[in-house]
Amino acid sequence: MSDDTLKEQIENWMVGQMPIIQMHGGTSVVREANSETGEVVVELGGTCSGCGISNVTATNIKADLIRDFEDVRDVTVKVPSTGDQGSSTVEGGRGGELQFSNESAEHF
Repeated sequence: MSDDTLKEQIENWMVGQMPIIQMHGGTSVVREANSETGEVVVELGGTCSGCGISNVTATNIKADLIRDFEDVRDVTVKVPSTGDQGSSTVEGGRGGELQFSNESAEHF
């Protein structure tokens, strides 16, 4: 499977998850999907930044992607800890002058 195809499949899968994320004002974007290594990187943004349950959401996304996609072996879900969530924010909750925190390996 090509990287583009895997990324497209995961993006479509995320759309199915988006009602839950969007209901709370969050956003998501698939940054990487490598079919050779099985590595996937997803970024959560919007109100996921600083949300008390963003780690639960990230854990669920990881487990579900590994379970639902045979080619996926390792999933990193990045969640912004701080940053601009205003109108200058673009896809994935990024934009403006994001300030990154390293609270854990999963947060940027």
